[in-house]
Amino acid sequence: MNSELSTVLNYMEKDRGIDRETLIRAIEEALQSASRKVAASGQTIRIVIDRNTCEIKALSTTTVVDGSSHGDNEISLAKARKIKPDAKPGDVIEIEVTPKNFGRIAAQTAKQAIIQKIRQAEKTIVFEEYKDRVGDIVSGSVRQFSRSDIIVDLGRAEAILPAGERVPTEEYQIGDRIRGYVLKVQNNPSGPGIVLSRSHPDFVKKLFHLEISEIPDGVVEILAIAREPGYRTKVTVKSNNDKVDPVGACVGMRGMRVKNIVRELSGEKIDIIRWSDDIKTYATNALSPAKPAKITIDPDFPKVLHVVVNADQLSLAIGKRGQNVRLSSRLLGWKIDIQKSEEDVSFEEKVSRAVDSLALVPGIGHDRAQALVKAGFLTVEGILTAEVADLQETTGFDAPTCQAIYESAVARQSQAEAAEDKTAPA
Repeated sequence: MNSELSTVLNYMEKDRGIDRETLIRAIEEALQSASRKVAASGQTIRIVIDRNTCEIKALSTTTVVDGSSHGDNEISLAKARKIKPDAKPGDVIEIEVTPKNFGRIAAQTAKQAIIQKIRQAEKTIVFEEYKDRVGDIVSGSVRQFSRSDIIVDLGRAEAILPAGERVPTEEYQIGDRIRGYVLKVQNNPSGPGIVLSRSHPDFVKKLFHLEISEIPDGVVEILAIAREPGYRTKVTVKSNNDKVDPVGACVGMRGMRVKNIVRELSGEKIDIIRWSDDIKTYATNALSPAKPAKITIDPDFPKVLHVVVNADQLSLAIGKRGQNVRLSSRLLGWKIDIQKSEEDVSFEEKVSRAVDSLALVPGIGHDRAQALVKAGFLTVEGILTAEVADLQETTGFDAPTCQAIYESAVARQSQAEAAEDKTAPA
């Protein structure tokens, strides 16, 4: 028995987790590759390792000839019958040989090839282990920094946390424990490339799956996530069981469930939003903690909500740097236009709004809108109640200009009425 080779195989199989048969085949290929360099021209050598004893045999393919053999690829009939009693001229048989000069150089070549095969086998094992783990959360330690990227040691493998997938508010030191969402696994020539993310919305979704048992059970469902990594996330949840409150299930007793998720996200604020099939109710929930006074759907523009809030709720509705309304808009998939209640709007603001509204009408523009508002014409409807002569007298514009303004107002009114007809119930 080749005890040395057997020891190496046992070590590689137990400590490295590489299949014994894979190792033996790798060694056979490596030794065969090395033997070709020292074999005679045209000689075919096959290396075979006994699976039980680990003995190595080199077998050469030769042709049986009647008479004397010529060269390494032929064997006389008499010698062939000592190996195979029923051999006859023309038969091709394998004989055990030791290639010439199969010494130190061949052994070194074989060793290098074996190491290469073992590394490739380890890479294949890692790829097979992680290729089906895309979408899972894994943990490891920070090994090193490569510019702004982080190399994470996962134990049997390395992963990369690219700069674009990091949370901008988080800082790490070498040795820190870190969890990440497996974004993708690539089988590169240099080895499997495992890419992690901590900024992806699905990272939050997966944390909810791990922390809140009702979600994997299907009782509570996550319908949408809008996230600004490191700052705030809004999560829409729905219950498939009338007896289960989806928001309460996610918050947990004394808020412990959501606190665990917030802790993992380094203090990132999480808003849990109750879903509703009524868009106005859904929008009210999404804009929390603000309390809208009124929500209307724009008849002229699809997917646009006009939200009116009291003055003391305006900053809450918009949020810091517009964060609350921006995340709510992403969550709903609707554009949200927030305005103060008319009761809280100053005279100057009302004038400014009237000018902006008229300026949007094709053919009027900002300068004409200012003159019209100053003359008391605050809306398209107001323009249409006057005659062209009245416009000319109060605004100071010439007749052609006033005629053009009036026609623009008529066109705008016609568009609005057509839009109302489309949205009106049959």
